[in-house]
Amino acid sequence: MGTELLAPLDLAFWHLESDAHPMHLGALAVFAPAPGPGAAPDHVLELLRTRAAAIPRLRMCVRDVLLPVGGAAWTVDKDFDVHRHVWRVAVDDGDFMAGATRLAGELMEQPLERGLPPWQLYLIGGADGGPFAVLVKLHHALADGMRAVAIGAGIFDEIAAATRPAPRGRPAVPPRSWLPDPREMAGMALGRIGEVGRALGVGASVVRAGRLDLRSTAFTAPSSGTRRLATADLDATALQRIRRAEGGTANDILLAVVAGALRRWMAGRGEALPGTGPRALVPVSRRRPGGAITGNRLSAYLLDLPVGAADPRERLRAVRAAMDRNKAAGPLKGAGAVAVLADQLHPLAHRFGAPLAANAARMLFDLLVTSVPLPRSALSLAGCPLSALYPMAPLARGQSLAVALSTYGGRVHVGLVADGKALPDLDRLAAAVGEEFAELEALVTGDLRSGARAPEPVT
Repeated sequence: MGTELLAPLDLAFWHLESDAHPMHLGALAVFAPAPGPGAAPDHVLELLRTRAAAIPRLRMCVRDVLLPVGGAAWTVDKDFDVHRHVWRVAVDDGDFMAGATRLAGELMEQPLERGLPPWQLYLIGGADGGPFAVLVKLHHALADGMRAVAIGAGIFDEIAAATRPAPRGRPAVPPRSWLPDPREMAGMALGRIGEVGRALGVGASVVRAGRLDLRSTAFTAPSSGTRRLATADLDATALQRIRRAEGGTANDILLAVVAGALRRWMAGRGEALPGTGPRALVPVSRRRPGGAITGNRLSAYLLDLPVGAADPRERLRAVRAAMDRNKAAGPLKGAGAVAVLADQLHPLAHRFGAPLAANAARMLFDLLVTSVPLPRSALSLAGCPLSALYPMAPLARGQSLAVALSTYGGRVHVGLVADGKALPDLDRLAAAVGEEFAELEALVTGDLRSGARAPEPVT
């Protein structure tokens, strides 16, 4: 693997980072003990190091380049040492999951060291032969959600066993130069003209969707640089029952559950419920099916979460209607398209404009809610089955909450990341997610048993 320029959005994420605002994604993968004597922690640690070192992308670090001015490129770290990236830490708490979650939150506070490949793995172990967890940290410049899954999958037994080295004697394919071929220059110039027009249209959409009334809420408190993690688990079978009864998508239902959980949590805090909002940024992948998984390819939709609605079904209908409007307009409309706009900017704009862009996040949204797709097949590490995987999203500057969801093994795993000082009661919000889902399921189950007809789809 040779030198590869950072894509514009990757470069934006690289420059948006500061010590108080690390821009890495995360996941807490929890493993049950293997049948029999179980896997020794030292064996699991060496397995992680061996498999991580075999993933070419994890040997790449970011270096500045002369051209284009202000740009950067992925280059192979000639001094790569996997021991700088993979560690073992112990959990002393009697409750393993509580201790692992607390420790993961503390580790997520720490920025990744620049100059090294931007990732880390932590083996979080309890008692020998008991459950353990692996915390994965990948810089957002290295991966979006889908790409993080593709990169991280190499640590699992099933993926590692299916990977085979290239046959010997096959001629190596020379890396593509990041300097354009002269014959491509004319086509690139025409393409840039089209991109300028596209950028102007997207920029206008972002400006129109921005807000001037920057209300201070729990979700937009000044950052303390601390991180707290909480988790929730939902029944994926029940989610599909609700979807069949109510219509819409599984993501619509989960967004409505988040809205209801925020309502419960805010009421428990004694906070007045807003007339509209809070506004969520809902990332959307712009990857084409079967396309290469290179660079961040994101846009997003905006959604005012209907926390003011008292009825769970009314909240779900409101979410469905708003998401249908978003999809009809497409991913190039609204403030969520700021990621698309970043793709059109010159590297210098990212290098010098990152502080301004970071501070503007509050004008666009209050919190992030994202879904991360996972493989459907069963996964394991050192023979220990993966029992849960809680995704974690980064916090934008001046924002205090990000919610990420993934489905695996018949469960929807919810990872909530918050500023530790702004939301010290994050565990209560996580509990509210479960309570809200249970209430919505009970309403739907009761209607199904009574023979009530599901409502017509919202148009």
